[in-house]
Order: sequence, then C-alpha cells, then structure tokens
Amino acid sequence: MQDKNNENQENSRRRPKKNSRRFAIIATLVFLVMVMGAGLGFLTASIHTMPSLKGDIRPAVSSQIFDANGKLITTIHSVENRLPATINKVPKNLQHAFIAAEDARFYQHSGIDPRGILRAIWSNMTDRGISEGGSTITQQLARNALLSQDQTIKRKIQEAFLSLQIERQYSKDEILEMYMNHIYFGQGAYGVQTAAQVYFGKNVEDLNLAECAMIAGIPKSPNYYSPTSNLKAAKERQGVVLEQMVKYGYIDSLSAAKARTTEIKLAARPTTTTTPAAYFTDYVIQLLIDKYGADAVYKDGLKVYTTLDLEMQNKAEEAMKKLPTFKTDDNGIKQPQGALVAIEPHNGHIKAMVGGRGNDQFNRAVLAERQPGSAFKPFVYLAAIESGYTPASVIADSPVSFGNWSPVNYDRSFRGSVTMRTALEQSLNVVTVKLAQQAGIDKTLYYAQQMGISTLVLNGDTNDRNLAMSLGGLTRGVTPLEIASAYGVLANNGVRVEPTAIVKIIDRNGKVLEEDVPKEKVVVNERSAFLLTDMMKGVITNGTGTGAYFGRPVAGKTGTTSDYRDAWFVGFTPDLVAAVWLGCDNPDYLNGITGGTVPASIWKSFMSGVADKYVARDFVRPSGIIAARVSDKDGLLVNDPNNKDGRSEIFVDGTQPTKVSTVPASKDSKDNKDGKGKDGKNSNTDSTAAGEQTLPPPPARGDNTTIAPPPPPKPNDATKKN
Repeated sequence: MQDKNNENQENSRRRPKKNSRRFAIIATLVFLVMVMGAGLGFLTASIHTMPSLKGDIRPAVSSQIFDANGKLITTIHSVENRLPATINKVPKNLQHAFIAAEDARFYQHSGIDPRGILRAIWSNMTDRGISEGGSTITQQLARNALLSQDQTIKRKIQEAFLSLQIERQYSKDEILEMYMNHIYFGQGAYGVQTAAQVYFGKNVEDLNLAECAMIAGIPKSPNYYSPTSNLKAAKERQGVVLEQMVKYGYIDSLSAAKARTTEIKLAARPTTTTTPAAYFTDYVIQLLIDKYGADAVYKDGLKVYTTLDLEMQNKAEEAMKKLPTFKTDDNGIKQPQGALVAIEPHNGHIKAMVGGRGNDQFNRAVLAERQPGSAFKPFVYLAAIESGYTPASVIADSPVSFGNWSPVNYDRSFRGSVTMRTALEQSLNVVTVKLAQQAGIDKTLYYAQQMGISTLVLNGDTNDRNLAMSLGGLTRGVTPLEIASAYGVLANNGVRVEPTAIVKIIDRNGKVLEEDVPKEKVVVNERSAFLLTDMMKGVITNGTGTGAYFGRPVAGKTGTTSDYRDAWFVGFTPDLVAAVWLGCDNPDYLNGITGGTVPASIWKSFMSGVADKYVARDFVRPSGIIAARVSDKDGLLVNDPNNKDGRSEIFVDGTQPTKVSTVPASKDSKDNKDGKGKDGKNSNTDSTAAGEQTLPPPPARGDNTTIAPPPPPKPNDATKKN
C-alpha cells in the first residue's frame, strides 16, 4: 500500500513536467509557424511588388541642389548620355576585365553565386577590401536597371528573384551586353561606348588593354575612379583589375605589366558653360552617387539642401582670381592652380569651395594631396603644449643634426634662445624639429590624425614616423579640406566636427531621406587649444602671416615647402576657418611665392569679403588660463616693470614659472648690434648663450581632459633613420 502511494505521488510530480514540456513544444511550433508565415508573407509581398522585366520604371525626374539659404544652385538633368554597343563591338579584353573585376564565376552561376559571396568576404578580409564584390553582374544589372540602391532586405530579395528571371530569359552574352550598356561610368556617361568616347575620345572597339582595364575599374565608384577627376586613383584601380585578369587567366603577367606602363591619353574636355559653384556641386553629386546610385541622382527628383552659401562662394571665386598665371598646360589649364575651402568650425558646414580654375573636374580642394610645409607645424606645437611646454618655454635655435640630416631655417640663420611663441610666429624650422623630438613623433601624428588628417602613413618602409614630418615632409601630403577642418578644432575649443556638405535630402514624394546631425568629438584639451590659438594670432600680428590681417581677431599659419612647389595659408576666426593652397599640377616651381604672400592675400580678400556674415569677436578664453609677466630671455618671471625684455604671457594655471629671471635687462639696442639677424632678431649662436641646450619638458599636467597619446612605435620602428 505504501508503494502504491509513493507511485501516485511520483506520477503526480511527473504530470506537471510533461504538461510544461508539451506546452513549450506547442508554443515553439506556433511561434515558428508565425515567423515562417510572416517571412513567407514578406517574401510574397516583395516578389509581387517588384518591377517586371518588361520595364516597370517610373519617368525620370531631375534632381535639384540648393544652397544654405534655399537658393537653387543647379539642376541635375535626367537626360542620359548613352550610346549602346553590341557585344561583338566590345573588345574581349574589356569583357574579360569586367568579369575578372566584378564576377569571376559569371559563366558558371545562375544569377546568384553563393561561392562568389563567400570568396568576396574572404578576399576583402585578407586583402583589406581591395579585390572583389559579392554581387554578380546579373544582380548589378537587376539593381541598376530596375531597382533602387536602398540597402533593405526587400530590395535584396527582389534583386535575387529578378536575377534568376534574367538568367532564365537571356543568354550570358545578352546579359553581359545589357550590363555594359547600362552601367554608369561617371561624368554623365552611361555604357562602355559613351565611356570610351568621354574618357579616351575613341570608339569602344579601339580601346587597348590599359584603357579596357581602366574603364572596367570605374563602376566600383564612378566619380572617385573617373580618370578625368582623379587619374591617380584610376591608375591604382586599373592595377587591381589587371591583377584580377592575371589571376583568372585572361592575360599573362607580362601583358599586365606592359599595360600598367602604357601612357593614358585622356580626351580633351569640351568647353562648357561655367555653372555656379561647379567644384562644390560636383563634390555633392559624387557623395550622392556613392550613397544612392546614379539613377537616384539623375532620375529620382531629389531635392538636396547643402551647406554652401552662394554669396560666400562668389567671394571665394573672386578672391581666387588673384592667382598669378605662369603658363597654360597641354590641357588648356592655367598654372599654377589653387584651391580654397571655408568651413564653419562649430557645425562642420562647408560654406565655400573652389577646387581650381579652368574646365577640368579635378577638385583640388578635396582630392589634391600636397605637402603642407610649415602649415603642419601647429600639430607639433600642440604636442609640445600637451607635453608640458608653455608659450614662454625657451628653446635654442642653434645648429643640430640627426644622423645625416641638419635642419635649417628659411633664412639660413640662427637666433639663439627664443621662446616657443616666437619660434611659431617666425616659423623657425630648427626649434620645431627639436620640439617634435622632445614631445614625440607619434604624439604629433596622433593629434594631427585626431584633428582630421587622414592621409598620414604610419606603417611600411616609407612612412611619416620621422622628424621631417614636423616641417610638413609627409609621404602623401594633406588636402585643403582636411587641413581646414583640422584647424577648425582649434577655433572650436578642441572639439572636432566632421565637415559636411549636405544638410538634408528629400525624395520626389517629400520623404526626408537624411538630415545632417553634426558629429562632434572632443579631441584636444580646450586650454591647450586656446594657448595654441593665441600663439597663432601672433603669426598674423607679428610673424610670417601679417599679409592676412584684415582687422579682426584671427589666427593662422603660413606654409611653404622647402622645394617651393606648394604655398599655403590656413587661418580662422572664432566662426570661420579657411584654407588656401597654391601650386602647379605637374608640380612645378612657384617662382618664389611663399605662404605669406599670394595665399595670405587671397585668404584676406575672401575673409574680409564675408566678414559681415559674422559678428566680430575674439576667441573665448576658457577657465584655468592666467597671465604672468615673463622674460623673453629665459621664460622666467619678471617683477621689474621697466625691464624691456619682459612681456605678458598666458599659461594654464599651474604651469606658470615660479622663479624670478636673473637675466640682466637690456640697456640699449646697441647691446645687440652684433647679434641681430636681418630680421632684427637675436642670431647669437655662441654655445654659452642662455638656453643653448634644449630644455627638457616639465612634467605633464595632471589634467583629466588631456587626450592620451598613442603608444610609442615598436622597437624596430624606433631604429629607423630620421
């Protein structure tokens, strides 16, 4: 009897467990049925709403681009420049180039290629995104001809089903022919025949291997890889296509090597009527096409509201007329060329952009990577300030060598002991190099990168981890847009805001596709930014940039490369930063033009022309900044108000000197008559002069808003010759 009772109790315990398990199974099955039902419903809806192959395409509508005040800048017409070509007219090299670059298994798959997708993922991981895409040529045809560029699951499902239908309905050669005739190649050119004429002035059947590889490389990013806009990038992409053709057996290595060295002769650009803000509108169109596709831009009637101010743009174009003309090159472009870009530092809005002069479409404001010369020095001085130096720190402007390199100043003279403020104002090379050595090469590069310079080369046999970078000797260089944005960090109290050209985009149905929200990031201590800004104000009032002064509080820096091929002036007020670059495209010499001459004059003309757009005001001093009277001789305190070597200097509270200067006050200018350079500065190079030895930096401040520098280079990097 006891056993029976125990059995009943056991059964009663099992029954709830079985019921719970049964309920869980039923609930899971119901959930799966619901998910499958929803999925099948979504799939069915996607299929039923996709366009048919017979051409369910809406009428094309032109897009419009407006300035910041709602004024129409230009209309992007929907008329396509397309000349179809039959596949028997298209060279085999061009056909093979497209297949090798875009869809290596084109003749094996049925429209969708799972193996190709996996291969593309692996290739892009191992080759850092250089090689292949996952979409087949058929998928690209379906997307470009019948669908939008939206990155949605619905569009991807429709693309897959349309690709399968296309493969059933057409032969491989027919698909390839439609693809080559439909695809966009930049510069308003659709199809390979039009592309051949636009870029090379010849029919598609006359293209050589080098030209075929270049054209096949363009569709990956039609505006960026357009040889008319960016021949350097187009050549790099051409090399990738040739490598793919060798990889898949279409050509041999010898043919690829020969094609790489074949001279590319571009067709002359037709004379066109100048459109307002042509370089800026081209820049905006490139951004739109990269994100939404060419069809959306030319056919979908977008309304694009930009950051540009047409009145400020007109002032920029007027200022750039001050460019001298040395010669006209073979393409009819006047040389030297120039660029100007202006940005509001608080929101990153690009207010004016001039990318050159002439009817070419190479936007130098965005694409030209040129050596910055001394315009790179503020990053060194910022690193020094963050390492504990102050504007009053004294450094020896005296001969120094690093291996077989001995930096010299612009005028080949030395000034003995100088303050860091004076060194920046007078753009002294030797002091800058010494500061870079003391603060650390990586620290300088870190701040340049954090502030917006993306072109730095940090790895490889040739890189920027050397002291020459402190004088602007970079592997690649900088663009006017990026260096203007970087200086904007100083104007914005250490806060970086990504530069932007587009405020809002509305589609033909009134739907807002995107709306800009400034992307802000604190990258520099606001007190360090203020110290450096104050020092850079002296560049314009007392130093190399006096030609840029236009009656308002401004800060800036000149830049002239040692080979006199590039000249810069980059400057800012609290509300606007502008960069002006001058140089030849080839590049060639500038006949003695420096950053403090023509570029500074152009900058002044532009800034004074738009001054009424902004209230005149000085840079806001943050808390924690104090003033003290110090000696120019040793940077220490001066209590004697009659000491002419003393002046007021600013410091972050806690870094000001506490010791009193013991250097005797100067009596008369005659005491210095033997020690002056031609600019009136002390050029004494006697090894016993005060401050001859470079002073080690004081301990870094315990400031929790200071950005931590990157780790030092690996030991093998540190041994590289400077």
